[in-house]
Amino acid sequence: MPEKEFLNKSLCKVGIEGLDEILCGGLPRHRLYVIQGDPGVGKTTMAMLFLLQGLKEGEKGFYITLSETKEELEQTAVSHGWSLDGLEILELSTIEKDLHTLSPDTIFHSSELELNRTTEFLVKEIDRVKPVRLVLDSLAELRLMSETPLRYRRQMLALKQYLAGRKTTVLLLDDMTEHRDQQVQSIAHGVIGLEMFAPDYGRERRRLRVVKLRGVHFHAGYHDYIMRKGGIDIFPRLVASDYATDRLQKDASTGVKELDLLLGGGVTRGTSTLLIGPAGVGKSTIAAQIASAGARRGERAAIFTFDESRSTFINRGDTLGMNLTQHINDKKILVQQVDPGSLAPGQFIHQIKQEVLEREIRLILIDSINGYLNAAPNEKFLSIHLHELLTFLGHYGVSTLFTVAQQGMVGAMSNPFDVTYLADTVILLRFFENSGRVRKALSVTKKRTGKPEDTIREFVIESDGLRVGKPLTDFHGVLTGVPTFTGNLKQMLKETDGPAVFSR
Repeated sequence: MPEKEFLNKSLCKVGIEGLDEILCGGLPRHRLYVIQGDPGVGKTTMAMLFLLQGLKEGEKGFYITLSETKEELEQTAVSHGWSLDGLEILELSTIEKDLHTLSPDTIFHSSELELNRTTEFLVKEIDRVKPVRLVLDSLAELRLMSETPLRYRRQMLALKQYLAGRKTTVLLLDDMTEHRDQQVQSIAHGVIGLEMFAPDYGRERRRLRVVKLRGVHFHAGYHDYIMRKGGIDIFPRLVASDYATDRLQKDASTGVKELDLLLGGGVTRGTSTLLIGPAGVGKSTIAAQIASAGARRGERAAIFTFDESRSTFINRGDTLGMNLTQHINDKKILVQQVDPGSLAPGQFIHQIKQEVLEREIRLILIDSINGYLNAAPNEKFLSIHLHELLTFLGHYGVSTLFTVAQQGMVGAMSNPFDVTYLADTVILLRFFENSGRVRKALSVTKKRTGKPEDTIREFVIESDGLRVGKPLTDFHGVLTGVPTFTGNLKQMLKETDGPAVFSR
């Protein structure tokens, strides 16, 4: 049998696509695993999906619940739209009834007697059902019966040895209401930890980590996941090196001749471009112009807007002649408004990855990074998330545009955070004052590919689109916001109705 086919058959799919990807195919069969986490993290939901996946594959499943009733499990299944037909369920009340039948003289049991009889009853039921997949929910009940760590460890070792001879894949659920159970962790073949925490604003965040998995390669680290009607969505952490490819970098036109000249040919495919400047200077408009130019060439683009509504973004583009609505109808451009309060960084990055892999997106616009980073203020490593994303997109030849709003309007500017080091190209936009009017200028301060201009050009946003003028050679100090005019004053005064630097 080929090695790959053998490995696939020896793995037990959990039934959650993202988790199976993290586990590189699934869990090794006929082993014992612990799913641990605080109440409410989704252990029961994950266990039920594990058993339902078994039913799809023709494998008998057995759910032993010591903490919930059968009715509660069935209600959970109904809330997700599942049917538990074909699944064996044993609840605590049935076990207690049997224990009382075995010992009619008293309703009280010593802990050792109760533990032994409970275990014997569980063994008898497992022998009767002969499951291929087994869930025991939860270990807290057995731990309480055991009273001492030594007795508990011995009981768990005996249970493991018993199940090992029956070719059963077992999930033990542990709610960790008292402490982290190191006893079972050392015995189990694998441990999966689930966590949940509530940020200061927005919905709670959940993440998963494979704590241990013997003899198997898996994707380490934390992975975001969400609970939803119908199950769990897990978003494997993006590792850009897994998608490394060599692609020829070429320039793509922005649709504005002068902007192409400023960039030294256009936006280089597979690179990231940062548009940075104060609010209202035109960052989003220039980015939308570049996306629209790509759509006219037949390329697909995805735009994720954090700071303004989807309708406002589209209406502005249509007003400026970019025909965003038509491109959207032609499925060339996707515009999605992101709710920062509901964002998990892993979920957002996973969505972008799927767009690239499934829809062959050639350009991604994130507007803005301020909104992205503020969406999860307690996340310490969002810049690393962003670095992995940009590297992944570069491997697939996808051009990335992202905007940053600086603090201030004219003169000295400050950055809420510095992400210029992540970008391959940096386009700096500024307001400047001249002849009693507020004007706009842009320049390319960094580009790792090609030879961009080192000039500063004025630009205007008009009803028929974006226009970029000639280099501002007659001004000094434009980037300070209050430039000094060094050119021909009479010529400038003749053209006070419009920018003197524009050629018709």
